[in-house]
Amino acid sequence: MAPRAVMVGPPGAGKSTIGRRLAAALGVGIVDTDAEVERREGRPIREIFAADGEEAFRGIEEDVVRESLQSSDGVVSLGGGAVLSARTRALLRGHTVVFLDISAHEGLLRTGIAGQLRGQPGKDDETRPLLRGDDPAGRYRALIGERRPLYEEVATLVVHTDRRSPGKVVREIAALLGSSATDASGGPGGGGVTHDEQHHEIPGGRR
Repeated sequence: MAPRAVMVGPPGAGKSTIGRRLAAALGVGIVDTDAEVERREGRPIREIFAADGEEAFRGIEEDVVRESLQSSDGVVSLGGGAVLSARTRALLRGHTVVFLDISAHEGLLRTGIAGQLRGQPGKDDETRPLLRGDDPAGRYRALIGERRPLYEEVATLVVHTDRRSPGKVVREIAALLGSSATDASGGPGGGGVTHDEQHHEIPGGRR
């Protein structure tokens, strides 16, 4: 058993929203590992970070990711920082991993950080403790710069989501998944396929 797709990407890329819609489009279930961590621990991620630290949280996350990859035949959506763990990156080998790419500018808008910088009130997002505190915009840009190579390392498919509706992104991922399945079965395709400027498949499945 293996998931149809594993979603990775930075905060604001749409992993949860697109993951849910993709699962519905494919007629399969979804596991959101952030939500599963909170369910198991009985407390929000913010509290885990505050009480136990990031290292402890990553250990819990690794266990949840491993079990989800072993038990799910649907869509698995990972937390934005899951790829920081070398163990988690190793677990992703051999799986279809979709990197939902997003620019820092778009990410600042979607996470509400840009609005807060303009004096607009923003909600307290308990699932993103690393973006709390002083200079959240700087933190977000640094976060993307640090994690982008890791997202690219684990990805088999890259989909750019800037200024695109979830519905359009889902339709294109579904088409890419179908193309990947055809290639894997020895049908037409064979290598990396560039569909347009918005998304592409990494030749050979992994870097």
